[in-house]
Amino acid sequence: MRRPARPLALAALALAVAATAACGDDTPPPPAPSTRVPSYIEPPLPSGAVVAQTQSAPPPVAPDCGDPTASLRPNGIRSGPNIDAIRARGRLLVGLDPGSNLFSFRDPTTGTLAGFDVDIAKELARDLLGDPAAIEYRILSSADREKALVEHTVDVVVKTMTINCQRRQTVTFSTSYLQAHQRVLTVRDSGIAGLTDLAGKRVCVASGTTSLDLIRRQQPAASVLTVPGWADCLVVLQQRQVDAVSTDDTVLAGLAEQDPATEVVGPNLSTEQYGIGISKGSDDLVRFVNGTLERIRADGTWDRLYQRWLVSELGTAAIPPAPRYQD
Repeated sequence: MRRPARPLALAALALAVAATAACGDDTPPPPAPSTRVPSYIEPPLPSGAVVAQTQSAPPPVAPDCGDPTASLRPNGIRSGPNIDAIRARGRLLVGLDPGSNLFSFRDPTTGTLAGFDVDIAKELARDLLGDPAAIEYRILSSADREKALVEHTVDVVVKTMTINCQRRQTVTFSTSYLQAHQRVLTVRDSGIAGLTDLAGKRVCVASGTTSLDLIRRQQPAASVLTVPGWADCLVVLQQRQVDAVSTDDTVLAGLAEQDPATEVVGPNLSTEQYGIGISKGSDDLVRFVNGTLERIRADGTWDRLYQRWLVSELGTAAIPPAPRYQD
């Protein structure tokens, strides 16, 4: 008897039936899966990154305002409408950026803001309110500094803010409290020795800064990527999405400290004077702030802060800029 062959015959019959059913089924097959394979090779650009449009002509020259660093002379008066409003509130509203290493950043140990600009703001609060901690910080990108002052959402901006005639059309400034020079940051052994080597290469700058206009004027052959903050520039440089970063040597020094594989190169491209930004019309506050700056220049506080935060990266040659007054 050959019964064992029956299961094989039944299996063959089942396959034949299945094949027949398949042949008679008019339902279209399901669509093939997408052939697009997402790329996990290229890292994404930071949020808000934009490739700046190439300009056929240099940016317009800012109107001449004489000496933009000349400010109002301190008069020793410790009251006025803006000063009184700050004292009634009990805290000073300070605009800054927590992503500026050495100037204003989150201390990883304490979680509090620290840096040269933070300590300058504390000296203002000390003189205004008798308490260096009586500050409410408002986080600003470089592009938002002037808007915050125009809208009076901050009392002062202490954020590596260059004094120039263009900005003085909408806001006013204290006297200069630090001098900087624009240079270039790149990866070590990149072959880039300065701005002249950036033709045809991509450079990162923070939007809303004077650095963009200088790059466009002095190296129009470079492609510029703008990002919200300088910490973003370090990220895209590390990811090799740009070839270099260009801004003030003070800011570049903070980036280089975070990544020893980078270095600041090339000659000084410009001289930048940093001032404390203040809303237009706040003359009483301008004079008071300038009084604090005179005090810290004279009593050694400026030197102490420079030694604490900046000397290791910028050297010992710096001195506090001499104040210039318009009255």
